Order: sequence, then C-alpha cells, then structure tokens
Amino acid sequence: MRLRPYIAALDYDTVASWVTDERLHAMWCARRFPYPLTREGFDESLADMAERLGSSAFVATDDAGKVIGFFGYHLDPEKNEGVLKFVIVSPYCRGKGYGRELAALASKYAFEITGAGSIRLAVFTANPAAERCYRSVGFREVSVAENAFSFGDESWGRRSMVLTRE
Repeated sequence: MRLRPYIAALDYDTVASWVTDERLHAMWCARRFPYPLTREGFDESLADMAERLGSSAFVATDDAGKVIGFFGYHLDPEKNEGVLKFVIVSPYCRGKGYGRELAALASKYAFEITGAGSIRLAVFTANPAAERCYRSVGFREVSVAENAFSFGDESWGRRSMVLTRE
C-alpha cells in the first residue's frame, strides 16, 4: 500500500462510489460533507478544512496504483497532535486488513513527516469494526461522549482514541 495526496479529478468518483447510503455517509463523515456526496460539495468542504485547519486529503493505493482508501489529516501545532479523520476503504477491501494498514501508514506519516507526538481520531460506537481496526494499530480509548450523534432513530456515542509516538 502507498499513500499519495488526493487529486479530485482522478480520485473523487472512486471515493464517492464507496459511500453507498446515507447511514454509511453519516458514519464516515458525521455529515461534514453534504449528502448525497457531490464533487462540488466535497471539494468545497475539503478546501474549507484546508484553509481553516491546514487539513490535507490523501488516498491509499494498492501496488498497482488503484485507489483503495481515503483519509484526511491535519496537525494541531499547539498540541503537537495529528488528527486523523474521514478514514474509509473500498468496500471490496473491508475486513481484509487494508484499513489497519492504511491507519498504520497514516500514523507513520503523522509521526515521521509531520513530527506529531500523538494522533487523535474519533469513531462512532456504532462502528465496532473501525474501533477494532484502530485498536489493532495501537490507538487507545481516552473518552466516550454518549449520544453524541443522531441518525434517524439511532443515537451514537463518539469514542475519542489516541496513539502516542513511542
């Protein structure tokens, strides 16, 4: 697996095709991007986060260059803490270790390239597969905000997790 910057003209259609329904969309981005996902709305949201937070978007590719994952990242310099967000892998790659590999490579980028001392992320309690993935990389839970997000008649907690540089 390799990481490279997200390029809208090349990558949007692939990433958007993974967001197949409104629940998955909410689980992925907590409605930070408009639903249904559009190129214009996605690009505007990414540009806004880049301007406000210094966020960057990345894709993960397989060895042949096929896009198989996406994530956003920014460094909070005051806390020397990286923030990993919007992690998603192709539905064809789920449950096969690709998410773990993506999280591990994103963490390596955060520690080695941006110099972060720790990395923070949030995962909904309604997404136990993602939580297991992050734990397998070494993230540990630091808090849970119960009933932090509503989707239809569901109420999801938001689990805050941290990985500290060794």
